[in-house]
Amino acid sequence: MGYILAKTCSVVLKVKINLPLIFLLSILPDIDLLIPFLNHRGPVHSIVVITIVFLPFFVYYRKQVVPSYVALAQHGLVGDYIAGGGVQLLWPLTVRFYGLNLSMVSQASISIELISFVLAILVLYITKDMAVLLKPKKENFALLLPEGAILGSVFLFWNQAFSVELLFSHILLFAVFAVSILVSLENIVFSRFLRW
Repeated sequence: MGYILAKTCSVVLKVKINLPLIFLLSILPDIDLLIPFLNHRGPVHSIVVITIVFLPFFVYYRKQVVPSYVALAQHGLVGDYIAGGGVQLLWPLTVRFYGLNLSMVSQASISIELISFVLAILVLYITKDMAVLLKPKKENFALLLPEGAILGSVFLFWNQAFSVELLFSHILLFAVFAVSILVSLENIVFSRFLRW
């Protein structure tokens, strides 16, 4: 969803996006899973906190930063609002959780994720962003965090919040990100070898 919404913003605003950054920002709020003192779906999912963090970027980059902001904000506003027990959208103003409270393994949630995945792959292909993503660039290493998130969702949360129906989409996305990272790594290693 982060990619689809960021891409839509970039087309409407006629600005370029950094694809690896968009994918990274789309899952970044779940970094709270790795920080012991933070509630999951709490402060780093808050639209208030995200907006405050982005204010200097809006001042400096203006409309260029809107797709990145949307990619980050959609995580709580769309993804976690729909499934998984809600999100503290207005933290610190309130600690109340907002959301539809669909189970992450409900048919509705799985259907939304599969439709979003198919749409994202189609947009990646039609806009030729897939080819851009697979070109060797240093910024592709930003995809390491989304790679870890995919592995974590499949292996760490298999019994809790993962569905077999989503396995193919996770494997395909993992493969695309892995190829992007490996192509970039190969380019760096090969260029150093040639200089040597």
